[in-house]
Amino acid sequence: MTHELLKMFKMGRTRLTNQLPNIKESDLIKKLHPNSNSIGFLLRHIAEVEHLFAKNVFGLEIKVMTATIGKEIHDTGKFVNFQELLSFLRDAELHLEKAILNQKDTDWKSNITTAEFGTVTKAEALARIISHSAYHAGQIGLILKYSN
Repeated sequence: MTHELLKMFKMGRTRLTNQLPNIKESDLIKKLHPNSNSIGFLLRHIAEVEHLFAKNVFGLEIKVMTATIGKEIHDTGKFVNFQELLSFLRDAELHLEKAILNQKDTDWKSNITTAEFGTVTKAEALARIISHSAYHAGQIGLILKYSN
């Protein structure tokens, strides 16, 4: 089961990874609206949340620093180094893959409780991170298509 769920994670993440070759560093500041988040901010956010899932949901021992999560957090335009963002996204992917592979098949039915989404099984939590990354990847796609 663990290997099948890893395949699902990798397939779901293609909504993000398939877009990366089309993004230029100059795109990172693009937004759909002045009060919305930029592509750079969204890329950083996806990686941060994936790191948090690896640690808090699946128990991987890593240190996580966040800059895009919280009620008072706003996009200030500081995520403009594409190579740094790509590296951070790759680290997130590798950490989450490792955390998934550390799960025994029986672990997927065990419950995890978080403030963000309550009590769910680890399998349901995996669905949450897959949909989270795909959701923001969709936003990135819209920004690339419709922003100036």
